[in-house]
Formats: sequence, structure tokens, C-alpha cells
Amino acid sequence: MGLFGRRGSSARGAAGTRSERKQEEDAVRAHLQDFVRTRVGVEAFHEPATTVTPPTVLLIATDGEWTRRRVPDPRVVRELAERLAVPVYDVRLVGYPRRMRAWNDRQRSARSAE
Repeated sequence: MGLFGRRGSSARGAAGTRSERKQEEDAVRAHLQDFVRTRVGVEAFHEPATTVTPPTVLLIATDGEWTRRRVPDPRVVRELAERLAVPVYDVRLVGYPRRMRAWNDRQRSARSAE
């Protein structure tokens, strides 16, 4: 087949097999659940897909510590937030919280002081 044939590496793609996608999704869920369980006041922020990045969920704790993971669909963000009992916001509507930027600044300062 030609350059864009079905059997080329693009057919397999970065997504991998169904079992690989399931493993990745389970790992993301476990990470996010652990983050919520071990932090205080966590909120979820949905970041929509752009031309260069897939949709993501950003979890931010009260102190500004954060974690970001890819999600296959915005519904996953809502379902996960509901199951973890955390509020979910659309970052396009509310923006990023100041506490996240403050946490990043503190981390940057701590690294430069070393």
C-alpha cells in the first residue's frame, strides 16, 4: 500500500492497542485518585484539546500544588470529578487559579536557591 496505507505505523498510532489504552487510563485514574486522597481542597480544571495537545484534566490543591493528565474525552473529567467528589471547572471560562502560579513561583525559587 502507499505512504498512507492502513498497515503502516500510523494505523497503530500512538494510541496503542485497546489493552494498552485501558492500562494507561487506569494508571491516570489511579494517579488522580491518589492526588485527591493525599491533598486538601482539590479542584479539577478541564483543559480542552488544542491543535498540539489532547484534552487534559488539571487537579489543583489548596496550596497550589497541581498535576495534569491527558484524558480521552471531557466526559471522563466530569465522571472522575463526580466520583472523587471534587468540583470541576472549564479553564476557558474561569482561567487558572493564582495559587497555582504562586506554587510554581515557590518551586522555582526553591530550585534556584539550591
